[in-house]
Amino acid sequence: MTRVKTAKGRKDSSIRWLERQLNDPYVKRAKAENYRSRAAYKLLELDERFGLLKGVRAAVDLGIAPGGWSQVIRRSVPKAAIVGIDLLPTDPIEGVDILEMDFMDEDAPGKLRDALGGQADLVMSDMAANTVGHQQTDHLRTMALVEAALLFATEILKPGGAFVAKVLAGGADHGLVADMKRHFTTVKHAKPPASRKGSSEWYVVAQGFKGASMSDGPAG
Repeated sequence: MTRVKTAKGRKDSSIRWLERQLNDPYVKRAKAENYRSRAAYKLLELDERFGLLKGVRAAVDLGIAPGGWSQVIRRSVPKAAIVGIDLLPTDPIEGVDILEMDFMDEDAPGKLRDALGGQADLVMSDMAANTVGHQQTDHLRTMALVEAALLFATEILKPGGAFVAKVLAGGADHGLVADMKRHFTTVKHAKPPASRKGSSEWYVVAQGFKGASMSDGPAG
């Protein structure tokens, strides 16, 4: 095991994080294969299980930074149109249109649609709220992002399209899952091997979008 040699001035948590990075086979593999982050393998593993990238011609990457998921799509489906958004600055990726703004900004969905120039086959969300250390609060804040991403997905996806989003331990709550099942033919939870065992993250994968008419009715 590689240990951090110079620990002076670093917090214990920082030292543990550095040592975990140095000894993480996915981090080493990402460097060797020129992916920007180990997160690329989460999408690759989800695709292997669910066939998410098959037939994708247009995709939206919510929470794109640092860009690993969009890199996977570019390599797997080189001709696909890809639009991403993140609060954090993201280095350019050839063939990917990146918006540096908050997805929760009311103008963001429209700008994403304009940038994509049409409907999407896949909407991916690797967004997570900044944690405050209170489990219930962290869960609620992340679920709010997932709900916003789902609403956006129902407005931009083509029939048959797919939606994948990061959720926390326990997965999406019953109400959200029920909402997804109204819009998609299958909804499943998955924890790809690339997600660290100690991590609370899971992913919800919804496939077979039934069409925007499901969400176009008058508000109740």
